[in-house]
Amino acid sequence: MNSTAKKQETAVLVAITTQRQTAEQTQEYLQELAFLASTLGVETVKTFTQKLEYSDNRTFVGKGRLEDIKTFVTANPVDMIIFDDELIPSQVRNLEAEFKDIKVLDRSLLILDIFAMRAQTAQAKTQVELAQYQYMYPRLTRMWSHLSRQKGGVGMRGPGEKELETDRRIVQDRIAFLKEKLEKIDKQSVTRRKERNRLVRVALVGYTNVGKSTLMRRLAKTDVFAENKLFATVDSTVRKVVLENIPFLLTDTVGFIRKLPTKLIESFKSTLDEVREADILLHVVDISHPSFEEQIEVVNQTLAEIGAGDKSTVMVFNKIDAYHPKKEAFDEVIETEEGEIVVEQTKEMVLEKLKKSYYNASAEHVVFISAQNSENLGELRTKLFELIKQKHYVIYPNWLNVPFTDVDFAE
Repeated sequence: MNSTAKKQETAVLVAITTQRQTAEQTQEYLQELAFLASTLGVETVKTFTQKLEYSDNRTFVGKGRLEDIKTFVTANPVDMIIFDDELIPSQVRNLEAEFKDIKVLDRSLLILDIFAMRAQTAQAKTQVELAQYQYMYPRLTRMWSHLSRQKGGVGMRGPGEKELETDRRIVQDRIAFLKEKLEKIDKQSVTRRKERNRLVRVALVGYTNVGKSTLMRRLAKTDVFAENKLFATVDSTVRKVVLENIPFLLTDTVGFIRKLPTKLIESFKSTLDEVREADILLHVVDISHPSFEEQIEVVNQTLAEIGAGDKSTVMVFNKIDAYHPKKEAFDEVIETEEGEIVVEQTKEMVLEKLKKSYYNASAEHVVFISAQNSENLGELRTKLFELIKQKHYVIYPNWLNVPFTDVDFAE
């Protein structure tokens, strides 16, 4: 009996180390790129790196490393080569000429493909399709050559698949149509948000896959999709929640990531408006991730870019149950008459020191939790309630004198 299961696609990943990116960062970014690929069901079989001052304008990597990659893909079954940065159209054309029938993708196209897979609502689907066409437009020759070979699979998902004869004018018309459609959807979204502006609004923000949706489920006590994959949430989810008899709106938003395609940010403007118009942000951080501090910087930079960097924010360090610090970095050295004694630190001791350092640096709006195990959620609710209460008093100065009975969600 023949199997009808779809063959898993395989990929080679390529990245460069530059003046702005250390070798350690390059390895971490490649791990993240492999995670992005696995989210689409693609298996990484090999990674290649090269140290360059700048990427090669013609083929991204130098001639020597290019030959290494060609040698490997010639000797092994490889479906695609994925580059960790966005390739310019001329680089794509040159690389495709080098690798013939092997697909050439970049990080941006991979992320767009994930968004296309994850989008559920009409708004998100329109946003992703617009970003795809905007990405496609300067690369038309490359896209049509791909499609004419009917490759399909990762990197081929989306708007061009049924339009092999599409030219620039038709793509331009499609972009204009999608923008107009998105404007209408945006107006409807603005109307909905205005109808909700009598309630305090709280938005969950953070790097992708840090546990925002799991925290949303815990706080709102309602079913919200959560999965251990990048960009499990693309559509914004809004739930009404009540804390200590005060109602507020809690929004789960799309996660941020390094090198997020600019066109995708532009297309998701209305979704990000949920963040811009929020009264309070819950910045969720995966403290178990070895580079959580860099992820914090990525999120803060993105928030600043969309005009939400000055919001009242609670730093929520999540996944303390999975936190495994490098103890030696925190070990105490005590001087004695006999010499130095190294006092090894337990996980609890290291975590406590980390808490104090962030408390000192970030004042009172910091909490360490495990959303998965519901650990320290009471502390988070207490901090969140104080901030919500302050905002609520501004909207309803005589709140204590007004009876409130619409308690239909989590307390």
